[in-house]
Amino acid sequence: MGTITLLTDFGQKDPYVGIMKGVILSIDPTARIIDITHEVGPQDVREAAFLVDEYYRYFPPGTVHVVVIDPTVGSDRRPIIVSRDGYYFVGPDNGVFTLVADSTCEVRVIENRNFMLTSVSSTFHGRDIFSPAAARLARGFYPFAFGRQIADPVLLTGIHPMADGNILSGEVVRFDHFGNALTNIRADAFESFTKGHAFEIDIGGLTFTSIDRNYCANAFTCLAGSAGYIEFGAFQGSFREKRGARKGDPVTIRVQ
Repeated sequence: MGTITLLTDFGQKDPYVGIMKGVILSIDPTARIIDITHEVGPQDVREAAFLVDEYYRYFPPGTVHVVVIDPTVGSDRRPIIVSRDGYYFVGPDNGVFTLVADSTCEVRVIENRNFMLTSVSSTFHGRDIFSPAAARLARGFYPFAFGRQIADPVLLTGIHPMADGNILSGEVVRFDHFGNALTNIRADAFESFTKGHAFEIDIGGLTFTSIDRNYCANAFTCLAGSAGYIEFGAFQGSFREKRGARKGDPVTIRVQ
């Protein structure tokens, strides 16, 4: 029994996610399918890239992670399989796998038409290409059967925080259900940068001089969240709403 996870921006109104599951089960009736979320911001490849890096390692090796945030579906962008540490990632070659596609990965293009649905549309590769590929990987097919290996997967630029002297600059990359603002600054990178020195963290004119342990420490909190990144919260409220925060808002860490 193989495990397949699904991450999309399809939402819950339309039948798209259910159709993908139907295709998977038609090929592998024993597949165990787990929904990560289908509420990624529409076409937000950057948000999805951080989510993939957050959850994939909590599944057993051999898991197939399908990611369909695909604003250029139907174009010449490539459908790919990324293999890393025993995991498989299936989706569009648009940067969504930036944080998991390191130099140790094998990346292959899905081009074997025998592993796609008979008719491939130009608007729903999640159904016609990615779901059939995931089902066959879960059944034990090896990535080399799907197509040629490539060394130039698309990687997002500017996705990592930038250090300049005593300043580390990052940004808000997504909000969770509670309105907490998650940044692209990893907690371990923050600790390495500050090295026990006094610091100031600024977001939208709000300044923090310490890292809180939990969301109830203050009215507004700055903490190392469970995802492993620095984030901001509002006790019994939404940081996003109370501070008018948005994706892309700058976050600056200054060492004293």
